[in-house]
Amino acid sequence: MGIERLRNQVEKESRDLAILDVVIDQGPIGIVKLSEETGIPEHKVRYSLRMLEDDELIDPTPQGAIPADDIDQRVADINDGIDELVDRLDDLKGLAPTPETPE
Repeated sequence: MGIERLRNQVEKESRDLAILDVVIDQGPIGIVKLSEETGIPEHKVRYSLRMLEDDELIDPTPQGAIPADDIDQRVADINDGIDELVDRLDDLKGLAPTPETPE
């Protein structure tokens, strides 16, 4: 099963959300400052910004990234989606076979 792939995707999403949080708090903000604030390398910040822009969560400006106008609703939707995923993962955990222990 692709647990490692899922783990990597969760890590990427975590990075994106950390960057989004700083953009919301400090925007407009550029790549270098985001990297300094988050400890995330600049090349990963650049990639995350691109993904956040594609998801219409941020907007680029000449001064740096800013949150989308409707960011409050979008963040609420993200949190609802995370809650749903946690519930689904809990359900999956209950379906995973339990290894038998030798007697």
